[in-house]
Amino acid sequence: MAERCALVTGGVGGIGTAICAALVRDGCRVVASYAPFEAQVVGDWQRERQGEGLTVEVVEMEVTDFASCGKAVADVEARVAPIAVLVNNAGITKDGMFKKMALDQWNAVLTTNLDSVFNVTRHVINGMLERSYGRIVNISSINGQKGQFGQTNYSAAKAGMHGFTMALAQEVASKGITVNTVSPGYTGTRMVMAIEESVRNKIIEQIPVKRLARPEEIARLVAFLAHEDSGFITGANVPINGGQFMT
Repeated sequence: MAERCALVTGGVGGIGTAICAALVRDGCRVVASYAPFEAQVVGDWQRERQGEGLTVEVVEMEVTDFASCGKAVADVEARVAPIAVLVNNAGITKDGMFKKMALDQWNAVLTTNLDSVFNVTRHVINGMLERSYGRIVNISSINGQKGQFGQTNYSAAKAGMHGFTMALAQEVASKGITVNTVSPGYTGTRMVMAIEESVRNKIIEQIPVKRLARPEEIARLVAFLAHEDSGFITGANVPINGGQFMT
């Protein structure tokens, strides 16, 4: 197959960066989306990738805005190539106990983490159908499977992502398009490593392998599902959590 174009939303974050690198090394031409508030850091991020010998294109995209997503997808497909691989990775947290949760906390997380999957995928799917090929990977979370205290908004959004995966997978399977979910556990990103050490150690105690995931481990799984040889896996939710939650 010719060089594939892969779009990774939230591509300049910790896990997103590792996914971009893995897909480049797998032969994809990769575009990372960044939010408008990340515009000041994206140049340095791109130069860091170049220093690693990796070429990653970038595109500004507000994943909560349907029109912005459409504009970004059109830009990528005009400037780079038709999108063959989509990784829906953008996400945020705004934690709080439900009895104290404000409506804006709920809306921000549901819109960024779940509505974004519709906003981006809707602009990509018809092209994939026309070309009879596509790989869509949705990055969910262990907490979308088991729930988490103080994260009703996040857990609901991440669980919803896999419902989306299973339904869309059935609609497009006969057209050479796979749709899968990856559900990481706690991962050693900059955000997690910024947690107070004593709290972080308590989290690690609950993980049977007794460590955090490396972003590169999550990325390797995503790259596997995004590969052209993974066409018989669809509608799956693949956990990668060190044994913290088993089904």
